[in-house]
Amino acid sequence: MKRQLSVLLAAMLAMVMLLAGCGQEKPQATDSANFAVVTDDLGRTVELKAKPARIVVTSASFLEPLEAVGGADLVVGRPDSKTKMPDYAKDIASVGKVYQIDTEKVLACQPDLVIINKGMNEKLVDAMEKSGIKTLVLDMKSYEDVKREVVTLAEVTGSPEKGQQLVKDMDDKIAAVKNSMPQGTRQISIIHSTSQGLTVQLDGSIAGSVAKMLGWENVASGSKPLEKNPDAAPYSMETLVAQNPEIIFVTSMGKLEAIKASMEETMQGPAWQSIPAVKNKQVYYLPQELFLLSPGIHYPEAVATMAKCVYPDVK
Repeated sequence: MKRQLSVLLAAMLAMVMLLAGCGQEKPQATDSANFAVVTDDLGRTVELKAKPARIVVTSASFLEPLEAVGGADLVVGRPDSKTKMPDYAKDIASVGKVYQIDTEKVLACQPDLVIINKGMNEKLVDAMEKSGIKTLVLDMKSYEDVKREVVTLAEVTGSPEKGQQLVKDMDDKIAAVKNSMPQGTRQISIIHSTSQGLTVQLDGSIAGSVAKMLGWENVASGSKPLEKNPDAAPYSMETLVAQNPEIIFVTSMGKLEAIKASMEETMQGPAWQSIPAVKNKQVYYLPQELFLLSPGIHYPEAVATMAKCVYPDVK
């Protein structure tokens, strides 16, 4: 009898120890696990304990990449925008204009993640963090930015393979364009036209970066930039004549037809007519939807558009 009692007590003790051990392991695994850990463009490490269920974006530029990596159904708030607004986002709640995001409207969306456009809305970070809401500050300007952010957003939505595939597809399309072009560089200039006048676009501009991707030389590279715009330099007729570009691209802010008419009238002057690009009728007007703001995941289309201006047979 004593022996049976001892066996029973030993079995019960073993069971208690086993249950205690399980009880210790479960919380530890839950506490240490993260759904995703990403680094944003402020250099911050952002830990997400679970997949975000409600995302607010402060720039329309994030909407298409999110859709491409399976995150369209997660977006519950977006800014007002006349461009880059995919169909799925048109009925989603507005949180104000891009440069005037309304904090109260963001909070009303009850997000668990707010994706903030670097250089515009960083002031929202503190307000969101104080409310216990995670933030991610991203930049979508250059092609390298876009590729990096696609990978980051794919991690956030739990679809890393979609992000990697999208980056590969974009790289392949751009490589196909470059491979179908004649070898050799071209001397180009990029003029930005607005109702306030003309400026010259540098390599950091959208058009400048696309030209660089194509292997062309921007004759304005190295020019002293404007104080309030590091991607542009002052326009000078004398300097443009001296630079002697063989191709001129025009980007614009305003109605394209009006800009084109104004530029063509301006180019009738003798100084303009001495420039090879004007004499040989190689002045091309770039579409605003691809070159005024970052084309995002449409960078391959921007590259092909610029290339086809000069070489119409490019793929």
